[in-house]
Amino acid sequence: MKKVALLLIVLLGVAHFATLSRCEDDVAEEKADSDEEDSDDEEEEEDDGTEVKEENGVLVLTNNNYDTFMEGRDTVLIEFYAPWCGHCKQFAPEYEKIAQTLKENDPPIPVAKVDATVASDIASRFDVSGYPTIKIMKNGEAVDYDGERTEKAIVARVKEVAQPDWKLPPEATLVLTKDNFDETVNNADIILVEFYAPWCGHCKRLAPEYEKAAKELSTRSPPIPLAKVDATVESEIATRFDVTGYPTIKIFRKGKMFDYNGPREQRGIVDYMSEQAGPPSKQVQAVKQVQELIKDGDDAVIVGVFSSEQDAAYEIYIEACNTLREDFTFRHSFSAEVAKLLKASPSQIVIVQPEKFRSKHEPASHTLAVEDSTLVSEVQEFFKKHVTPLVGHRKPSNDAKRYTKRPLVVVYYGVDFSFDFRKATQFWRSKVLEVAKDFPEYTFAIGDEEDYAEELKSLGLSDSGEEVNVGILADGGKKFAMQPEEFDSDVLRDFVMAFKKGKLKPIIKSQPVPKNNKGPVKVVVGKTFDEIVMDTQKDVLIEFYAPWCGHCKKLEPDYLALGKKYKGEKNLVIAKMDSTANDVPNESYKAEGFPTIYFAPSNSKQSPIKFESGDRTVEALSKFLEKHATKLSQKRDEL
Repeated sequence: MKKVALLLIVLLGVAHFATLSRCEDDVAEEKADSDEEDSDDEEEEEDDGTEVKEENGVLVLTNNNYDTFMEGRDTVLIEFYAPWCGHCKQFAPEYEKIAQTLKENDPPIPVAKVDATVASDIASRFDVSGYPTIKIMKNGEAVDYDGERTEKAIVARVKEVAQPDWKLPPEATLVLTKDNFDETVNNADIILVEFYAPWCGHCKRLAPEYEKAAKELSTRSPPIPLAKVDATVESEIATRFDVTGYPTIKIFRKGKMFDYNGPREQRGIVDYMSEQAGPPSKQVQAVKQVQELIKDGDDAVIVGVFSSEQDAAYEIYIEACNTLREDFTFRHSFSAEVAKLLKASPSQIVIVQPEKFRSKHEPASHTLAVEDSTLVSEVQEFFKKHVTPLVGHRKPSNDAKRYTKRPLVVVYYGVDFSFDFRKATQFWRSKVLEVAKDFPEYTFAIGDEEDYAEELKSLGLSDSGEEVNVGILADGGKKFAMQPEEFDSDVLRDFVMAFKKGKLKPIIKSQPVPKNNKGPVKVVVGKTFDEIVMDTQKDVLIEFYAPWCGHCKKLEPDYLALGKKYKGEKNLVIAKMDSTANDVPNESYKAEGFPTIYFAPSNSKQSPIKFESGDRTVEALSKFLEKHATKLSQKRDEL
């Protein structure tokens, strides 16, 4: 029995020890689980988006981690990309190789990427507008990379920038202020000046292209300087040159201002300014050159005949040509033989129409004698008056240079001056000449029906079934169409006479007139434009928009709020118009982008004031409106 009792005691002891041991293990496990949960909680608390992850050796930067990561770093290579971009996808393997190479550099150079479609704040900060965009960050300052997208080229450039003594090169673009503006532009044979606003999106997009063009043109011989003026700071200079929008770009020659009508990207700026830096008139030495221009040319031949470059008349001619060099092709000659061909004497300018535009109803040439007292403006008026023939050929390439005067009578058909079709083209043109000679106050032209298919459509003539159609483009953007019938001189004469007597109704593309138009923002259509916008009893703020325009959609709630704010004003109208579905029958209200906003004061309907600011909030629009209003009844602080 003693043995049995002893055995039981031993077994009980073992069981108790096992229980204690199991309890200790459970406690340890619970503690471990608890510690693990605490650790997970800490990780969740710490994961605030600032952690920089790595994908195939390339660091991933976001809006949340960018600034923290960049702090204190000397050199970082960054690619801004879009996930859908084909070029970015193609470049990805090369970029990963670059990351590996620069990781092995001594010291290592970080290589990162930013999804610009997600990290839009960072992309906007560095004016990223295309993909991929590669930048080298040197102590936080962005250095554009415009070289080849190869490992060798990019690595070499990054290592160069990473050198301790490397510094950002100074801008090639000159910065002009009131202290140096006049001296700089007055002394320059030619200089391009951009007036900009720091907040302007178009200016930001132009900036890198403008700077690259400035660098290239600075190496030209002689160099062509490019400069910029912050118009928000140098408001006195901006006002002096009528700067009302941004960017405004002007050419100056010895202080005299000329319009810049060239491209806004590096190559275009360089080519345009290189052309502008040359003489505005080309010298002709051989009679044959002029004869060929007259025989086969497509535009008026303008030739100045002078004794030498020292001739005072030559200097006047060149100055007159400078302003109009984009609109006309100028030539000059010191040759007695050329003078004889043109029946001109030294110090005379001759304009000759090419053979295909000559007629018995107009002189074959026009001559101006240039005296020492002749004004440059008189020479320019001579060019403008005689460069267009009685019935010329209107084309998309010369439309804006030759046919802006209104009223313009256009006869549309298959215009073709090539050998096989010249006779038919001249047949219809001769009928137009018979009428044009009797209406010198109007401009007449022929135009190819394919070149002006859209214009014919807007006139309602695209399906007329007639071989020849006629339209009149009148002042204020008004259009008139001749009813389709067999064309001849008498029919054309009757149509033009009816227009002259005011018997024709204009063609206006218009949406239906809204049945209910009592909302805070009035809807204007083509048929109601004159009635609403041109009402001289009311001030009108009108927005021209396009239904697909993102900026217009963003503006909509603010514009509606503006309408509600001023709804109590009986003599103030807040209005909008869909420019894609309606004609604007007044050329003073041009909408070249969307949204375009004009204020039409009650006392100045033909000179509306364009809203130029990028800030389209209710407050900014209110300030603009109240500044120009003529009919507000309430005080500003009551609104």
